Amino acid sequence: MTGKLYGVGLGPGDPELVTVKAARLIREADVVAFHSARHGRSVAKTIAEPYFRSQDDPNPQIQEQLIYPVTTEDTDDYQGEIDQFYEEAAARLAAHLDAGRNVVVLAAGDPFFYGSYMHMHKRLADRYDWEVVPGVTSVSGASAVLGTPLVERDEVLTILPGTLSPEELATRLADTDSAAILKLGRTFGNVKEALDKAGRLDGAWYVERATTGRQKTSKLADVDPDSVPYFSLALLPSQSKPTKPKGEVVVVGLGPGAREWLTPEAKQALESADDLVGYSTYLNRVPTRPGQTKHASHNQVESERAAFALDLARRGKRVAVVSSGDPGIFAMATAVLEVAAEAQDVPVRIIPGVTAANAVAAKAGAPLGHDYAVISLSDRLKPWDVIAERLTATAKADLVIAIYNPASKARTHQVADMRDLLLKHRAPETPLVVGRDVGGPEEEIRVLTLGTLDPATIDMRCLLIIGSSQTIVTDKGVVFTPRRYPTT
Repeated sequence: MTGKLYGVGLGPGDPELVTVKAARLIREADVVAFHSARHGRSVAKTIAEPYFRSQDDPNPQIQEQLIYPVTTEDTDDYQGEIDQFYEEAAARLAAHLDAGRNVVVLAAGDPFFYGSYMHMHKRLADRYDWEVVPGVTSVSGASAVLGTPLVERDEVLTILPGTLSPEELATRLADTDSAAILKLGRTFGNVKEALDKAGRLDGAWYVERATTGRQKTSKLADVDPDSVPYFSLALLPSQSKPTKPKGEVVVVGLGPGAREWLTPEAKQALESADDLVGYSTYLNRVPTRPGQTKHASHNQVESERAAFALDLARRGKRVAVVSSGDPGIFAMATAVLEVAAEAQDVPVRIIPGVTAANAVAAKAGAPLGHDYAVISLSDRLKPWDVIAERLTATAKADLVIAIYNPASKARTHQVADMRDLLLKHRAPETPLVVGRDVGGPEEEIRVLTLGTLDPATIDMRCLLIIGSSQTIVTDKGVVFTPRRYPTT
């Protein structure tokens, strides 16, 4: 009758962490086998020795020391030589099992957790009766001595060997909640590099020979690489993952076109953004910083553009939504705030810009020097009847009027209808300023009168300023509206 093979886990180092079952099996075994390096010292044997039978026992135990013949530094064919060693060691144990002796193979930690026993098991388990006794792992021991949980709730724990490349380690570490990295020693430098690349170095702990009298713990960043033994590990415990930076959306006014009209605040927001979102024509005005991503779209998808920007921010991105002129005036600020208000989970900042009305006014003089109204002629989002009513009301109130979005390829009647409405309440001689592509390469400023306005000369790139009864045009063509209004 053959003997039985036992793989017995001993825990991380403290003999008192050996299970009751493991202690009994060690004491009862005919043969106790343990691995060691060529120096002869065996961590597993040291842990288990309190449970060996006395040398005076009438039925003494046989001790089989399985000495590794090489290390990775000794040979160019490490795997071939170590495989041969495992075959020879398994044969030695098989001889005992064939003789009817029960064999306990000692394993520090857990037999199936990076343990040497598994190589014996693979070679013998199909021929002999066997049993594996689990042990406390070094990871659990390290967590215990640090006094910090490994994982909680829905967190994910990742176990990694330090022998992986720094790049692969960094990728895996960046994506997990908690982690333990084993097999340090000569790999410590790569492990530290990987933790740093993954942004996890500050939360990493170093534990050496956990639960033993030679135990050491410290922040991993403070460890001297030359002092690290193989029996140590790096631990990223529960809640060590840095809080993902909360993204935000900044709606940035680019001004009318000239780069010198971009404010320092807007420039800084654009440079610090991870992603730039906007209408392609406006987005092309922003230089791309290395590492930034631009997301361009056409002009009539404001809500979709806003939703896309907010979704990027929910993933931790700093997003700049670009808008020509001032974003709060017929531009992207309202579109973003409307969509953001549905969930209210992303902070939104608005950075003002020089708006087209102010830019055109400055080029012409000071036509907005008194009370004025701002009206868009676009009836894409509001009916023309509302626009006509507001034009009539402002004309009756004798306000200067700044007209945005006067015409497009699809909207051709609005400028003529506006002129005809205003002429019911304003003199044909009322000064009118037409600014086109102000701040751009095709900038043009024309000063004419309301009665001579030709709708065919107006397109989407124009902004109109229609004077009040008090607006003046000087002999040199300078337009201004006095600050004082005459009394009746």
